[in-house]
Amino acid sequence: MNTAIIYATREGCTEKCAHTLAIELETNIEIFNIELDKNINLLDFETVIIGGSIHMGLINKKIKNFIDKNIEPLSEKKLGLFICCMYEGEKAQEQFRNAFPEKLRDNALAHGFFGGAFDFDKMNFFEKAIVKKVANIDHSSSKISLENIKSFAENMSK
Repeated sequence: MNTAIIYATREGCTEKCAHTLAIELETNIEIFNIELDKNINLLDFETVIIGGSIHMGLINKKIKNFIDKNIEPLSEKKLGLFICCMYEGEKAQEQFRNAFPEKLRDNALAHGFFGGAFDFDKMNFFEKAIVKKVANIDHSSSKISLENIKSFAENMSK
């Protein structure tokens, strides 16, 4: 089974999660950074996994545009969807619902909440100020959940 993992990352957290997920899956994997790989042929893949980071409550715009452009072929694939965000529980669920259309959420074999990270070295002054104010964090921090990534991979393999 050929599997595509398609992601967008801003500070590298989603990229790290996509590569960790690829190791957990026992299939033929191709990984695509949507910002670098513009021409992804979905016909080449039986399974597609899409992930993106949440910034200011929204998924990466390039992932959103990719989904909007390809919603019909995506709805016919074995599908997995994940987000990287610093929230947990209902807030993470809300961000997931906002990130992916209902048609894809309902069709997905797995929904993933992989945690997130704040990388102050990659943020500009404005972004740091917002994180300090909203999240009350003043340094780089990571909450990536390897357990959630493994669970997602198991659900995709069923």
